[in-house]
Amino acid sequence: MRKFYLLFFFFSFAVFGQNKNPFAVEVSFLRGNALPHTEDMYHLVNGHPNGVMINFLKRSDGSKEWQRAYNYPDFGGYFLYQDFNSKPLGVNYSVGALYNFYFLNRKLQFKLSQGIAYTTNPYDKETNSKNKAFGTRVMANTNIGLSYDNQTLFKNIGFHAGLLFTHYSNGRIKSPNSGINTYLLNLGFNYDFTNDLKRNTDSIADTKSFKDKIHYNFVLRTGINESPIIRSGQYPFYHFSFYADKRINRKSALQLGTELFLTESFKEYIKYFSVAYPEKNIDANTDYKRIGLFVGHELLINKISLEAQIGYYVYQPFKKDIPVYDRVGMKYYFNKNIFGGFTIKTHLFLAEALEFGIGYRL
Repeated sequence: MRKFYLLFFFFSFAVFGQNKNPFAVEVSFLRGNALPHTEDMYHLVNGHPNGVMINFLKRSDGSKEWQRAYNYPDFGGYFLYQDFNSKPLGVNYSVGALYNFYFLNRKLQFKLSQGIAYTTNPYDKETNSKNKAFGTRVMANTNIGLSYDNQTLFKNIGFHAGLLFTHYSNGRIKSPNSGINTYLLNLGFNYDFTNDLKRNTDSIADTKSFKDKIHYNFVLRTGINESPIIRSGQYPFYHFSFYADKRINRKSALQLGTELFLTESFKEYIKYFSVAYPEKNIDANTDYKRIGLFVGHELLINKISLEAQIGYYVYQPFKKDIPVYDRVGMKYYFNKNIFGGFTIKTHLFLAEALEFGIGYRL
């Protein structure tokens, strides 16, 4: 699976490797609280998490259409250090790609970042059995922030203050995987390495209509995961999707589709459940396949887009999970027909799979 995590670095360089845009550094100091979402998390939350986030940014100059469409966002890479002040949880280090979007005269900043994290103290049956949050050393990391931002407080030095939400999960590549969420007060400064940024405000070329006909998409998402039973074994999964999408404007496309889930660990979980809980009268040969219907939204930025879907199992013989599932992630368009992506599939707060996908759009 480590090879697949290189996809994150691909995304990072895809958004960061444009040399025409001015460079800036943003440093944030963080302190806050963990948000336990399951009962077995409360004993882990015995301190206030703190940390430092360093962002390496390119300021948009409007030379690209998408920069003008999104009000000249920042884009680049980040490094995040987070100490949970909890012995079982340890310390996390994260790197990845980010966008800063601006509103209200560029005084309100919305931060969205996605990357990979390394934890110093994952679950271990003998030495750290209390840590049900991190079952592996390498995980996915997602951060969402909202801050007041003043980039010209004193010459090239700026100031920001707000809140940052962080999430860590391995997508149940290996159990346990309760994951953990934190909300943190975010205070910091930024420094711009140029003071003569000139933005292209010409919108004449941006007047074309982005409405499009209905397109059809075929997607294979795959990876490995483990059932909720710790050390029950990692197995591959294959999720096949077919959906129609309709672009309705510059930034949005709507989706409607169906998918087939072939999750081998689910098959093994059914066998375990039938033996461990005979009073439930579950047949060990119960069909493990699931079929879902879903609706989705795609936020189109440039070659990268952000995807969110919510679905319902119309075929689910083994009903251990709730019938509603959701998926969020990133897509990268190699050309107008072929795209790749990284998504996480969950049932509310409980992750089932980190999916690495390849798709074709007709």
